[in-house]
Amino acid sequence: MTITRRTALSGLAIGLTLAGLGRPAFAAEDVTLEVLYNLPGFTKFHQPLADEFMKNNPGIKINFLAPAPGYNEGQQQVLRAAVTGNLPDVYFSGYNLTAELVHTLLPRQQITDLGPFIEAEGGKTFLDKNYSPKMAALGQIDGKQYGLPVNASSPIIYINSELVTKAGGDPDNMPKTFPGLIELAAKIHALDPKIAGMGYDINGWPDDWLWQALIFEQGGTLVDPATKTVAFDNEIGLNALKMTRQFVTEGGQTLLDWDQSRQQFGAGLTGFIFSTPAHVQTIEGLVGERFELKTATFPLDNAEKGGVPTGGNSAVILTQDKARQDAAWKYLKWVTGPEAQNTIVRITGYLPTNQLATGPDFLEPYYAEHPNVKTASLQADRSMPWAGYPGGDSVRIWRTQRDIIGTVMRGEVTPEEGLKQIVEQTNALMK
Repeated sequence: MTITRRTALSGLAIGLTLAGLGRPAFAAEDVTLEVLYNLPGFTKFHQPLADEFMKNNPGIKINFLAPAPGYNEGQQQVLRAAVTGNLPDVYFSGYNLTAELVHTLLPRQQITDLGPFIEAEGGKTFLDKNYSPKMAALGQIDGKQYGLPVNASSPIIYINSELVTKAGGDPDNMPKTFPGLIELAAKIHALDPKIAGMGYDINGWPDDWLWQALIFEQGGTLVDPATKTVAFDNEIGLNALKMTRQFVTEGGQTLLDWDQSRQQFGAGLTGFIFSTPAHVQTIEGLVGERFELKTATFPLDNAEKGGVPTGGNSAVILTQDKARQDAAWKYLKWVTGPEAQNTIVRITGYLPTNQLATGPDFLEPYYAEHPNVKTASLQADRSMPWAGYPGGDSVRIWRTQRDIIGTVMRGEVTPEEGLKQIVEQTNALMK
């Protein structure tokens, strides 16, 4: 064998390593994490945060897989990877799908209980310092913490201040209940038949977020945990459907998809709409200088027990390799910490999941300059988990429900008949 400088140095390195004097090429602290997140648009914050993390943790590399188009697609990708044994090390799981993920992966020992890591950080003291109880609960399944909350979004009201004021309302003090809002919408619609008083675009929304909001704000729940059947087969469910019809008949809502609805609002032809805080920058761009845009928190018809469903995702650790788990835990702490949350909120408009992020060193001055973004944070204490249905068929269940809700809004079936159809078909799909 010809001995070259390269082979000589390689032999020296091996010898030193075996003697305990050298550093192997892949030391224990050198870890590459395979990370999967949903929604390609989220690259705008995931990549800079990963770059900052790697700069501060040179022994850990974050390798992002191609982002899934949405939460449902990401879920299916991970479940398929579980079968082939090719799971990512870290996954950003949609809140409404995390229970299904845990219940599928836990029996296969393919998901990590974060409890031991939290205990090592100080347990409840660590959690309480960083996350409110309701925010931490977004990553809890069956009483255990499987995820830390990264993105959080609850519906808010976008207000055309000019139209609300003309109708005799106060854009800085909007009605706190749906009956009050429907009454205001009717007055706005009466100003001009071409103007929609309101827009609650549940009929075209891609998931059941706005439907759950109508149930939760009344103090209701989605599924009875004891019977595993629909829990809104009662006055709460009936009232929710009656309101969707009132949005049209009294509030003058035009039945559009959510993108068309935003365009109509931006053109000054809708009094107020309900949407995600992630749309703040988009809607500000659509409105421009046409009118003064303001935002308000979601109404609660049951102020004591009501709440709002929280969309978004929590980061879960799927790797079972100890070195990768330790590295992944560092990454989870970073991406849910105040500095990272400060970045995420400024880019997306979401609620901060870490309560330290609202302080003077982070979001406090930003909120002072951007009150429309701050609104979502004002209802953080109302956050409820975005629920899923048992059986793993939540997507098909919502599409079925949405079609029925649309028939109610159009007046083709009564709310009573609509509720009967939703309950029967939802229960059948859960089986």
